[in-house]
Amino acid sequence: MFEFLVRLGDDRLVIGHRMAEWCGHGPILEEDIALANIALDYTGQASALLALAGDMEGKGRSDDALAYFRDETQFRNALITELPIGDFGFTIVRQFLFDCHSVLLWEALAACGHATLAGIAAKAIKEDTYHLRHSSEWMRKLGDGTAESHARVQASLDTLWRYTGELFEHDAVDDAVAALGIVVPHDTRAARWRSLVDGVLREATLVVPASPGPMVTGGRRGRHTEHLGHMLAEMQIVARSHPGASW
Repeated sequence: MFEFLVRLGDDRLVIGHRMAEWCGHGPILEEDIALANIALDYTGQASALLALAGDMEGKGRSDDALAYFRDETQFRNALITELPIGDFGFTIVRQFLFDCHSVLLWEALAACGHATLAGIAAKAIKEDTYHLRHSSEWMRKLGDGTAESHARVQASLDTLWRYTGELFEHDAVDDAVAALGIVVPHDTRAARWRSLVDGVLREATLVVPASPGPMVTGGRRGRHTEHLGHMLAEMQIVARSHPGASW
């Protein structure tokens, strides 16, 4: 259960930090504010999930301890969440692909047999439904916009597609939590995700890459890109410089 919750929390902690990197750099003022609010939503979800993970672990680690005092190999986020933000089109494509996954995941968890997790999911699905509407609208604007915007988001889609398979990996952790009444049907969810993604891509005049190459995985087992270490060094510096401090 701890491992399952950490995976969920780390996904949202890492992508939330990446979204926060846009604060002050958005293409327009309203979008700057929107991206910052999405980042806050994900950070709040991560806090709730990691706090629950710490309770389940029973070693006295809080959500702050799990966020700021684990090293890179102890993180279990999917690799797609840790990639640098790139240009605005790259961020939007990544956000859209993750949003489609996240909404469907929360739907399953809102009906699970764990009351606290189901409560977190019920709140989070409202937030992520907005996230998906936001990213879908931008996919249509950029994909069916100018020649340059179309080319940029198509190139981003081509790059990111190889990372999406990891969002639907199934392993012994999923089997173990299923025995506790937390069932996440990965195959069914992957098919629904693909249908949802394809519908928006058609409207955006974008296409799934014909030869994306092999799917990239490893994040769930602590094998990450070089980018996560650099991100964590920035994210954790204050807490590690002043351990035990509170404010």
